[in-house]
Amino acid sequence: MTDAAVVGTGPNGLAAAVTLARAGLQVALFEKADTIGGGLRTAPLFDSDVVHDICSAVHPMAAASTFFRAFDLGARGVRLLQPGMPYAHPLPDGRAAAAWRDIARTAEGLGADGPRWTRLMAPLAERSGAVVDLVLSSQRSLPRDLTAAVLLASRALAHGTARTPFATEEARALLTGVAAHAVGKLPSPTSAVVALLLGHAAHSSGWPLAEGGSARIADALAADIIAHGGTIHTGHHVRDLAELGDVPLVMLDISPKEFLAAAGQRMPSRYARALRRYRYGPGAAKADFLVSEPIPWANPLVRQAGTVHLGGTHSDIVRQETATAAGRAVPDPFVLVVDPAVTDPSRAASGRRPVWAYAHVPHGDERDPTDLIRRRIEEYAPGFSDTIVASRGLPAAQYEEYNPNYVGGDIAAGAMTLRQSLARPVARWDPYRTPLPGVYLCSASTPPGPSVHGMCGYLAARSALRTRYGLRTPPDLSPKPKERV
Repeated sequence: MTDAAVVGTGPNGLAAAVTLARAGLQVALFEKADTIGGGLRTAPLFDSDVVHDICSAVHPMAAASTFFRAFDLGARGVRLLQPGMPYAHPLPDGRAAAAWRDIARTAEGLGADGPRWTRLMAPLAERSGAVVDLVLSSQRSLPRDLTAAVLLASRALAHGTARTPFATEEARALLTGVAAHAVGKLPSPTSAVVALLLGHAAHSSGWPLAEGGSARIADALAADIIAHGGTIHTGHHVRDLAELGDVPLVMLDISPKEFLAAAGQRMPSRYARALRRYRYGPGAAKADFLVSEPIPWANPLVRQAGTVHLGGTHSDIVRQETATAAGRAVPDPFVLVVDPAVTDPSRAASGRRPVWAYAHVPHGDERDPTDLIRRRIEEYAPGFSDTIVASRGLPAAQYEEYNPNYVGGDIAAGAMTLRQSLARPVARWDPYRTPLPGVYLCSASTPPGPSVHGMCGYLAARSALRTRYGLRTPPDLSPKPKERV
């Protein structure tokens, strides 16, 4: 007998299934695609010896979240490889700023702004676990570490406005590039929290890549589910919740849009109206390149970075992101670039290597981003075009076809506004529990939102275990096998 069904096998669906299976439930997972993983898929695109991360490539929160700390990827054979320089930001005039794991080294490279960067990031890095746990929570309880909360809140208030404490363009651009990961209007309180979360993580738990590709994380989660009696069904699109039969517990790693379609007339009208008001944000357009050599960044410093932000100056990024959030296409969008082989040499084979890149574009943008992204990289790495062996682009409008959670190309699964960060997807004390008996949402459209941290699934599963089975103590997620109950 199946005790719980999980629809969707992205990191949150997998995390929910792990948690439920560890609590002793018989779990069945259903995935529309032919492979599991959602944002954690890795596959060869042009050369059988070279694999590309189809969605996410770098995983700061997989190294930091409560769920993954308990799950312990390293003990399961998944190596999270850390670049010494988590990210870099080249400027149009040839200068570049770099964030090293070592905060003192970062400060040294920022000159006059070095002490200011240290004062901003060091206190957060010193209490990193508490800061991460605060942000990656359900946002429904008082923080356990009030000092960490005050440190984060005071800094977010200061950096959530147009004011900046930095005197140099290097430091301003370095922080604003991280804030742009919020994919929305800049500046904002939400982007400030994202900048501080990811910014301090670079100096603490890091911005790692999974050796061999992001799918290694999904594979480890799936292996644990199967080891605890779970089953996984791929190529199975659950279009109607009635297809699941009388399963007493259903966890949905899907968007509010897809939930509305699958629930149909069973959805209470008030809750349905609230879900219809849920807003989706700007899109991400993806380009994958197969290249013959490392990206020839004009500034040699940038060649050591795990992630590179291409946006120009602080004011350039604010202009780009604000216009994109308003639905206006810009000729010079913000672009994130990763050459995985810089951190994981095993990703290069036979003189070929992958390059991963995203551009932030308006919601539902239909343009093929390949040439746009190529030109943006070429601006900072002359000669890059000559290294390209093959390429492909995925417009924002097509991302929803690949993954229905990415409505209009919104890989954050919902606009990252202050209101939607707190009331995600609707204003309810328990955001995971729906009005349908036994049905819970566990996608990135619930708190704490996007990124590969598993916390939406973990927190939703804990809500279900508490409300339906009275289990308030979370199950053991460690690699040590546990007897089924």
